[in-house]
Amino acid sequence: MKTFNTKILGTGSYMPEKILTNDDIAKRVETNHQWIVERTGICERRISDLSKDETPSGMAARATMKALAAANLQPNDIELILFASTLPDQVMPNAASVLQHKLGITNLCGALDVNAACSGWVYLVPMANAMIKTGMYKRILVVGSEMLSSFNNWDDRNTCILFGDGCGVAILGRAEDNEESQIYSTVLASDSTKKDHLTLLAGGSAKRITIDMLENNEHWMTMNGQEIFKAATKTMASHCEKVLADAGKTLDDVNWFVPHQANLRIIEAVGNRLGIAPEKVIINVNKYANTSSATVPVALDEAVRDGRIKRGDIVLLAAFGAGLTSGGILLKY
Repeated sequence: MKTFNTKILGTGSYMPEKILTNDDIAKRVETNHQWIVERTGICERRISDLSKDETPSGMAARATMKALAAANLQPNDIELILFASTLPDQVMPNAASVLQHKLGITNLCGALDVNAACSGWVYLVPMANAMIKTGMYKRILVVGSEMLSSFNNWDDRNTCILFGDGCGVAILGRAEDNEESQIYSTVLASDSTKKDHLTLLAGGSAKRITIDMLENNEHWMTMNGQEIFKAATKTMASHCEKVLADAGKTLDDVNWFVPHQANLRIIEAVGNRLGIAPEKVIINVNKYANTSSATVPVALDEAVRDGRIKRGDIVLLAAFGAGLTSGGILLKY
């Protein structure tokens, strides 16, 4: 059977207009700009405005139009939508179907949501790659879009400083025979023994939202920051080492490292553990905070658009999230 290489045809991102600074947060909880920056590297984050349709699907529609323009494609050229979101617009219909409608796609393409928390977009890329490689599809839209502000406890200084809203997308497609673009290797994993370190229990079938739950503040995200830090640092570094080894590459071959933008201290710890040069690491957590599944595609899109990542560059990507899910990708852009 003939197989095909996968190419990133176009990328796009969208960040809400509203900026929430550390000083803004300090007006509500006991903290300050310096304290937040020293511990996280975060200076500000974006917050969605529902009146502007800055929902996960609404942001995804805007980001996708940018990616389509970059790839010189039209909405109906998309053959499958894979949508990663921890907190989609609603329980059903899924955000991918809502996005299909907002894009005006009429070709009846498949539309699937996946929740792997912050690892969601990184989880979907290997799936899209497999379907393109085997010839099932030629063009797949892969979305990471989040509105975490809706379930962020703004009275808890340990978590409210960390998260923001935003969306990043990439259109993956079949590379031409004369092109070098490809996905060399991927790894996906989950360590469910640590599943309770980052949770949002309310709102599911097992624990539906009630008045008592709301009064007890049980409907917010909760996190064990120290355990997440240790697991994330070790896991992302080991995944990077694995995808490099599987591809027969070394860090010397890597032009750019795009890690999950959860916390600057985690990114620095992963970089030190790998021994990668700091100038090769794409960082924007200072501007946007942790946008969950959107962090990697947003950082990728920004680096492509400002000219840092160029065709032929070898790019290493890694993420981790609640579950604790994690993944790594090595590709030639």
